[in-house]
Amino acid sequence: MEQSKSLLATTRIGGTEFRWGERTYVMGICNLSPDSFSGDGLGNDIETVVAQAKRMVAEGADIIDVGGESTRPGTESSSTDDFDSELRLVIPTIERLASEIPVPISIDTYKSGVASRALKAGAAMINDI
Repeated sequence: MEQSKSLLATTRIGGTEFRWGERTYVMGICNLSPDSFSGDGLGNDIETVVAQAKRMVAEGADIIDVGGESTRPGTESSSTDDFDSELRLVIPTIERLASEIPVPISIDTYKSGVASRALKAGAAMINDI
């Protein structure tokens, strides 16, 4: 048993080390898209998003995932307007969260341009469906 534990990977995300296999890690989800799959789209209400993220961290979340585009079944593929809308939702939110919460922030996107800008804004991980 001891040998198998030593073979488990450790991943650093931001300033946090995740030692896989030692415990279960929790990702808190902040859906910003108004047509969110889970029905909790918070839009551009940054104060509500920050409050939700802080509550999740207080309740044990290890990572906060920020998504600005719905990926629910049947959603149409994005246009340039959707790309700009996604950026307007996620970038200010990530900047604010990066300055106020102690856990890594993940950006939920499949667009390289959004991912790149989110990383510059303070995200530490890309969650690509």
